[in-house]
Amino acid sequence: MAPSGLLVTGVSFAAFRGLHWGMQLLSAPGPAAQDRWKWRNIFVSFVHSLLTGVLALLGLSLYPKMFTDPIHGHPPWALALVAVSVGYFLADGADILQNQTLGQAWDLLCHHVVVISCLSTAVLSGHYVGFSMISLLLELNSACMHLRKLLLLSHQAPSLAFSVASWATLATLALFRLAPLGWLSLWLFWHSHRVPPALVLLGGTGLVVVGVMSIILGVRLLVNDVLRSRPHPPTAGHKRTRTCDGELARPKPRDNSTLNLKD
Repeated sequence: MAPSGLLVTGVSFAAFRGLHWGMQLLSAPGPAAQDRWKWRNIFVSFVHSLLTGVLALLGLSLYPKMFTDPIHGHPPWALALVAVSVGYFLADGADILQNQTLGQAWDLLCHHVVVISCLSTAVLSGHYVGFSMISLLLELNSACMHLRKLLLLSHQAPSLAFSVASWATLATLALFRLAPLGWLSLWLFWHSHRVPPALVLLGGTGLVVVGVMSIILGVRLLVNDVLRSRPHPPTAGHKRTRTCDGELARPKPRDNSTLNLKD
């Protein structure tokens, strides 16, 4: 067991719960005020994803041994970064349970349980930190995804910022989500003899759950942000509504299907 990892996890949990509380004192911008909790929760998730994703990429670049030996090869600060993520997912789960019912967020809570279980293995044992660091590359895609959701909640779709966020989400989905998941799956398959069966089952389950959710996310993003955004010629009988002052009404965002997904 790694006491320092547990300490960092506790500090991280308190820090993110404090950030959740502090965000309640701020008003959500513009239209996002209609759903203040969702905007606040996603903003905190964006902070975590940007922080851990960038640091994981930087750490793996400076210490590539975590690729060649993901079980034992890691510097001390890598374990701290993994512990920070465990603290965040615990804090986010607590925030979700406080503001939503199990029926509303069961899928997201199941995702959090799987992720916490996998990352906690590294924190408690001090091993598999490199494996966990590679998995944190997924947060680079999550940061783009959270930014896209914040723009949706603020009714900034369609806009240039939303288009950039959408394409960045799709690009990082392939580069920093699907590619690391594929690498981790292959590594676990070829080196299963070096890993206890219980951890192979746990890691395999986590990869399957996150992988399936990532594929679903990718399909929905492709449909909503690319296929549906293409201009269609007006058809007979289709009229655009006008507001009382004669201006053309803006279409509402058609992306509710991906608003609730997060990593």
